[in-house]
Amino acid sequence: MGKIYVVGIGPGDHEMMTIKADKALKDSDVIVGYKAYIELVRDHYPDKEFIESNMKQETERCQMCMSLAKEGKNVSLICSGDAGVYGMASPMLEIALKDGFDDIEIISGVTAALSGAAYLGAPVAHDFCVISLSDLLTDKELIKERLLSAAKADFCVVLYNPSSHKRKDYLRWACELMLNYASPDTCCGYVMNIAREGTVKKLCTLSQLKDEQVDMFTTVFIGNSKTRFEGEWMITPRGYEH
Repeated sequence: MGKIYVVGIGPGDHEMMTIKADKALKDSDVIVGYKAYIELVRDHYPDKEFIESNMKQETERCQMCMSLAKEGKNVSLICSGDAGVYGMASPMLEIALKDGFDDIEIISGVTAALSGAAYLGAPVAHDFCVISLSDLLTDKELIKERLLSAAKADFCVVLYNPSSHKRKDYLRWACELMLNYASPDTCCGYVMNIAREGTVKKLCTLSQLKDEQVDMFTTVFIGNSKTRFEGEWMITPRGYEH
């Protein structure tokens, strides 16, 4: 039997991958993943076998890893950011443990809430939550309740998957919900293509954010009532001044 690593490769820049993630990929015979993520690591591991697949084939990728491990190969199943944050750790563990296979190691990575925050400054320096706007696996009504609860509790909020071809108006929808409790002047920002070619960052207010055009490769940051702008930086105070 081989071993399965579930590896978070971070935002895409090889310098932002953890040393442990790099070691796992070097120790693997095969690297499996969504094709866009395979392209981010392919050149750094030229001696490896790569198996790539499209979106919505997550279960198939996990099953492929199981088959390869049973053949005696060490396999890395990669995903962007962190393997446990909207990543492949959960489905891989569910499928493997159901099959009685437990030689699995989860390798953490730098999730977009952290790598994107670094570009903006310190937007998540106090209590924050992460909410995905994708309703592919989560009912939209439940997403609505989470957005309203986060705004009411004055959390800093990080939005993943804010828009897609089928969900072009979801960021506007989310902002309008949060405006039930948050000020229109709430400090916000977003980063596109974090640590990849064409990285873009922008600061704006919550009322402006709802009219911004973003995509699936954008991470959105909504501050709390104390978050402020200082020049080109977005800062959520930790509270030491008190």
